[in-house]
Amino acid sequence: MRKEISILLILILNSCFIESENGISVEIKNNSDTPVTNVEFTTSENLEVIRFDKIEPNQTVIEFLSMNKNQSDGAYSLTFTRTNGQKEFSTGGYYSNGGSLDRWVKYEVEADTTSVEFSGTR
Repeated sequence: MRKEISILLILILNSCFIESENGISVEIKNNSDTPVTNVEFTTSENLEVIRFDKIEPNQTVIEFLSMNKNQSDGAYSLTFTRTNGQKEFSTGGYYSNGGSLDRWVKYEVEADTTSVEFSGTR
């Protein structure tokens, strides 16, 4: 019986030190007929930034944004430039105390709009 309690105690203490990476997975799909350039995804604190030079039509990119340096509350933002030079800015979602409340975010860039979906609450 003592052995089982010792093993249980070690497992409980060990689980306290297992830390998953703080951040969010971002997927961006370009459903438009033209490429988008200068793509950036970040948080309000702007401590870490994911950058893509270009996303071609019908191309999907997936990356993980680390938020280990974040400390406050804020939102996420996606910026990019369309072929005609028009800059797009989309902000949304929410994180608290520097931690993501969601597991992933998906953006779909259309010819005249950008849709966003958050999911996978932690």
